[in-house]
Amino acid sequence: MLIEIKNLVKNYVMGDIQVQALRDINLTIDRNEYVAIMGPSGSGKSTLMNILGCLDTPTEGQYLFDNVDVSTLSDDELSAMRNREIGFIFQNFNLLPKMNSLQNVELPLMYAGIPKAMRRERAIEALERVGLADRMDHKPTELSGGQRQRVAVARALVTKPGILLADEPTGALDSKTGVEIMALFDELHREGNTLILITHEREIAEYSRRIIQIRDGLIFSDEENIRSDDVEEKIYKTRG
Repeated sequence: MLIEIKNLVKNYVMGDIQVQALRDINLTIDRNEYVAIMGPSGSGKSTLMNILGCLDTPTEGQYLFDNVDVSTLSDDELSAMRNREIGFIFQNFNLLPKMNSLQNVELPLMYAGIPKAMRRERAIEALERVGLADRMDHKPTELSGGQRQRVAVARALVTKPGILLADEPTGALDSKTGVEIMALFDELHREGNTLILITHEREIAEYSRRIIQIRDGLIFSDEENIRSDDVEEKIYKTRG
């Protein structure tokens, strides 16, 4: 078991009002799972994502990552865990505009203190993995939306993290490019990566192997997902 959440509660104070974003969440995720966490705006899915990504801490309850109680970690230890164990993929890519693809992918390794030669080697390997060997010297403004997201995926992969955490990864892409990114995620899962996908779109969640639905801060559905023939066909055609 890679992730275990026990009786997790998250409250926010807004003026004189206390808002309960998450209520008594219990959840486990194993290594090499491909999970979609799905819910409408305000459901609590983004709050849960921030806690899973060690960007926020629960008000009550426990979050164990690889048997480590995250609440016991100092700020420096949390930062190190984020850098080492969690590969983030965001809707808007979050690439630095003045850096080229290779430099953007190297960033997490630079923060981890990896020597320059090794950083370069691993970043090149990650970009080759996502099919961008010929775009290493291009800056984000010189890339299409799909290529920018592939750079973001390479950056997430470069530290060889425990999980890939993707927040609405196709939200800024057209439908064809979105399918290409989802096909890439499928390949990464087949290679043994653990993927957690945050989305409000059922169509995107259908690419995963397990769908957890959140509403009003509660998990109300957690089911294995048998992908439709339509989804399988889209992935097959993209690979073709």
